Amino acid sequence: MTLRTDRLALRRFRPDDAAAFAAYRSDPEVARYQSWEPPFPPAVAEEFMREMAGLDPVEPGWFQYAIDVGGMLIGDVGVNLHENRRQAEIGYTITTAHQGKGYATEAVGRVLEHLFVDRGLHKVSAECDARNERSAKLLARLGFRHEGTLVEHTWAKGEWTDDLLFGLLDREWRTIERNR
Repeated sequence: MTLRTDRLALRRFRPDDAAAFAAYRSDPEVARYQSWEPPFPPAVAEEFMREMAGLDPVEPGWFQYAIDVGGMLIGDVGVNLHENRRQAEIGYTITTAHQGKGYATEAVGRVLEHLFVDRGLHKVSAECDARNERSAKLLARLGFRHEGTLVEHTWAKGEWTDDLLFGLLDREWRTIERNR
């Protein structure tokens, strides 16, 4: 169940992750382009931990991996597996203190490897707020293609925002990996 890289582990959430999860999701900078509003209540984080404990990552729907560096929770990567089990959508969140250090690229890259190699997915999609340039650059760095823009598509935090749509096919990912 645990996915590893040289620097991090992507694992199931544990009950003792709730406080750290609530803390980084309460950070206005982390929440800026996300669907939730800070502060993120500890009780909601605890309920999230209970929900995640009962989920199976190979079943359709959302599953969140905790990003663990040296025993410290620094973020999460979510995978929304399609009913056909051949496509998924991903999303990710990293604490402000750990942004800009390559952890998100490393974590999402490892999840992509798992989805394409171990699980045999055909396509992985992602979406981000058009103002979130760092997220769009991360997706491009991993090989995602910009597939479109949904103009004023999401009402978020009191304003209409554009959504950028990205996609990555298995064959594209394999070509990129061979050339690294």
